[in-house]
Amino acid sequence: MMLNQVEKLQKVVVLTGSGISAESGLQTFRDNGGLWAGHRIDEVATPEAFIRQPQKVLDFYNHLRRQMQNAQPNAAHEALVRLQEYYQVNVITQNVDDLHERAGSKHVLHLHGELLKVRSSVDESYVIPCCDDQTLKDVDANGHIMRPYIVWFGEAVPMFDEAVHLMQQADIVIVIGTSLQVYPAASLLHYIPVEAEIFLVDPNPPQGLNNIQIICATAQAGVTSLVETLIGQK
Repeated sequence: MMLNQVEKLQKVVVLTGSGISAESGLQTFRDNGGLWAGHRIDEVATPEAFIRQPQKVLDFYNHLRRQMQNAQPNAAHEALVRLQEYYQVNVITQNVDDLHERAGSKHVLHLHGELLKVRSSVDESYVIPCCDDQTLKDVDANGHIMRPYIVWFGEAVPMFDEAVHLMQQADIVIVIGTSLQVYPAASLLHYIPVEAEIFLVDPNPPQGLNNIQIICATAQAGVTSLVETLIGQK
């Protein structure tokens, strides 16, 4: 049954990590001993790495961008889209891919940046789209080299305060495919209202979580089932 348009929609906040994209064929790094697509994190995902070997860093993100463009949203992404018909849904993702948007999610906040954008290495406000390979010849209006629009390890997370605000308003929180070990993203759980329902979908959930309903399943299976349950409550 569809909701009456005048009925107030409950607010669902979804926090996703690399586990939701893994089933679309995108590699994660915590499942590979700290390697990301065969690279050490400190070689490709820090400001220092970009200073030392900018071409290597660009090559890495060009590879990820091409890989992402060949991937497709999976059933977990699509299930979250269906949830929008019955709830006010905001997705906070640690992923830098665009699979949520391509599936049809309307409100997506990227904590760690986006592969389809680049920014000036000097002026953080200078951000432009980038759908093709990036090169060292790509510069901003003042001649400064462009860098991937990615929040690297050791950098501040500009969208964190907005993510906190969303969490503080949540009626329901769904956590999908994240180790809850990467900060500050993992600390977002501390801002959830005490009366909110919290669900964690993960085939290998971390231990010691309190007041969280665990769905021990892959993202596609677990999210599809949970969404059907939540829609059935309407």
